[in-house]
Amino acid sequence: MGRESIRVTRSVSVDPDEIELRVSRSSGPGGQHANKAETRVEAVFDVEASPSLTPAQKRRVVSRAGPVLRAVAQDERSQARNRELAVERLVGKLAAALRLERRRVPTRPTGAARERRLAEKRRRAQLKRHRAPPPPD
Repeated sequence: MGRESIRVTRSVSVDPDEIELRVSRSSGPGGQHANKAETRVEAVFDVEASPSLTPAQKRRVVSRAGPVLRAVAQDERSQARNRELAVERLVGKLAAALRLERRRVPTRPTGAARERRLAEKRRRAQLKRHRAPPPPD
């Protein structure tokens, strides 16, 4: 990981120094390597202490994901690869928390769509009418 900032969205970049990386031993079976090497990586990002986010962005992230974001990676054997994975997951969580939901613009059905719906209703009614038993004599 270089010293350049990490792009989260088009308008938000985070300095790598803002992400705290903690390492520890991975859980699970592993033998000689896993019992000695600290390959599990936890990435921690303090939202409220971040100078990269505006106050409005901080409020949005805190309301959706909390004041501290965490991501853990222990999938790989290598600490370097787990570090990359943890940072990727953390950036994904931050991007999801920053995402603005676009408001739906209500639209009216087109004339053709309305006609298709009515034609289908007529077809179903016809089908059900034929399904009914004949009237008694």
